[in-house]
Amino acid sequence: MSGSSSGHFMYFAFGSNLLKERLHLANPSATFFSIGRLKDYKLNFGLSDSHTGSEWHGGAATIEACPGAEVWGVIWTLSNEHLSSLDNQEGVSVGIYSPQEVSVETDDGVILCRTYQMNGFHPCPPSPQYKQVSKPDPESTLEGKSSLQRGQVIHFLV
Repeated sequence: MSGSSSGHFMYFAFGSNLLKERLHLANPSATFFSIGRLKDYKLNFGLSDSHTGSEWHGGAATIEACPGAEVWGVIWTLSNEHLSSLDNQEGVSVGIYSPQEVSVETDDGVILCRTYQMNGFHPCPPSPQYKQVSKPDPESTLEGKSSLQRGQVIHFLV
């Protein structure tokens, strides 16, 4: 995994983990690195075969391969010690998501990142609660970024 030899890894968030406060619940080492764009994927919402009851009362975010599409999100730097807690948060051990290594474009070049894709995906609308969690506070998550950059990340959630 990219960056793991330095004691840290890069994580591309596109759903509820755009919100720093949510990500910090189990992963306090997470620090904002950049806004990024994942090409040839689209954002979708749904449920996994292994998790049909949703505490969110609707679909959770996932990415799907889709040539020509793009997903905007946030790249976080996390300590390697939080790799297992991030996997647990994403339901890897119970088969909800699988970790993926993806190349994410930033203003400073391409960054290799860990992200997660839902297994056994069945589309359904996101719940109102999920939409509230996944709309980042620009002053919190995207502090110091231009309004154009903030708008690009927030736009795909609206």
